[in-house]
Amino acid sequence: MPRDQRLAGEELQRLANGLRDEWHTGREVDFEEAIAFHESLPPGKQFAPVLESADRPLLQPRAGVPCLEAQIDLLRYLEQQGGADLLPTTIDSYTRDNEYEKAEEGLAASRNSDEDALNGFPAVNHGVEDCRRLVRALDTPIEVRHGTPDARLLAMVTLAGGFQSFEGGPISYNIPYTKGHSLEETITHWQFVDRLCGAYAERGVVVNREPFGPLTGTLVPPAIAIAVMLVEGLLAATQGVRSLTLGYGQVGNVVQDVAALRALGALGEEYLPDDVTVTTVFHEWMGGFPPDEARASGVIGLGGVTAAVARPDKVITKSPQEFQGVPTKEANAAGLRTTRQLIDMTIEQDIDLAGIDEEQRLIEQTTRALMDAIDRHGDGDVAQGVIRAFESGAMDVPFAPSDAAAGAVLPARDDDGRVRMFEFGDLAVPDEIREIHENKLGKRAEREGRAQSFQMVADDVDAISDGKLIGRRGETDAD
Repeated sequence: MPRDQRLAGEELQRLANGLRDEWHTGREVDFEEAIAFHESLPPGKQFAPVLESADRPLLQPRAGVPCLEAQIDLLRYLEQQGGADLLPTTIDSYTRDNEYEKAEEGLAASRNSDEDALNGFPAVNHGVEDCRRLVRALDTPIEVRHGTPDARLLAMVTLAGGFQSFEGGPISYNIPYTKGHSLEETITHWQFVDRLCGAYAERGVVVNREPFGPLTGTLVPPAIAIAVMLVEGLLAATQGVRSLTLGYGQVGNVVQDVAALRALGALGEEYLPDDVTVTTVFHEWMGGFPPDEARASGVIGLGGVTAAVARPDKVITKSPQEFQGVPTKEANAAGLRTTRQLIDMTIEQDIDLAGIDEEQRLIEQTTRALMDAIDRHGDGDVAQGVIRAFESGAMDVPFAPSDAAAGAVLPARDDDGRVRMFEFGDLAVPDEIREIHENKLGKRAEREGRAQSFQMVADDVDAISDGKLIGRRGETDAD
């Protein structure tokens, strides 16, 4: 079982040498040459300084296509027409599964067709120089966004290629994404990724790391998401990461979302070491979107207002075409502009929403209970603690495909539309917190004239995409 200990330099080098042979572009990676390339980048392309010095929430979309020139064109459009402050490069599914031969076939097919045969940018197949061409072509810092349980070779190639931010983590890219990887395995793999980022930091190149906050993206109770962020942040800090962006996915209730983002920032500062710069990122709604683009724009607008009140350092935007899958570049840019408009109109207003402080206290109390349980399970070692906590059910994530999570926690909305726990399983929260959740869900059930049941959970999963009131058994306007 892995321990929360820093990898020795010799071990990092040994592992890197073995990874080079997984795909031929791995042999292009030269650490000293990579340091020189990063040092040549102007300040405007350095991800961590741009993010950490911002005086307003920065906006970043998701975007990735197979071919290099098309990716450059797409990102340039989002930069110029969408006003993106930060840019992504979303990696394809084959690369996420380390199937580089299939990614190569898809890249070749995409180059010979007007249609994309991959759903993202196969950075490992493109190699170091193509990544550098991408970085050189844009004026804005670019992040690697993916979903890869074993991202070691991807990190080697893209960091050498000039990217200065790398998303993901051993829990957030295991529990929601994969069934076949154990937490022991993914923690070990991500210790390499984080130690590599730490090695860059030791040479003056700060690589921003961003754990994936939304997790399964479906009504995740805020305290569970925040606890995962703190664990992944602590594991990364041990390996020398010095810039951490902790994430949170919108649940759709403004009071709860603002409270959660404030709790995320406060607990990040409290739990993580002083030599780590902590920022926060807010993911706009990750659940099902309405098929109607006008209604979808309303969902995006709510995210913009929430960000204006909570003031995270970064916002991951959505498009009004989320329902249909990969959006056009025009729709993607429209989502950016919609979010920016709402933030710009709202951020200077003194909006005082009742209940935020009380909700934040509840979220922080619950998060501390989960972190205490992880500490007990690992006898102070966060790596062993989180593995054992998931094994016992003391830590859990709802609707998770991974065998590492019991999936016994079920969420539902209360009468105000805030996400509560309908079923706790063996989650390590004290009785007084359970009673608060049960009472709030009981008030909803009483008002609706029905018993608390799984039907409440099912209603809430589809509420926003169906255009219904969240936390209420209401009909759409059309009905």
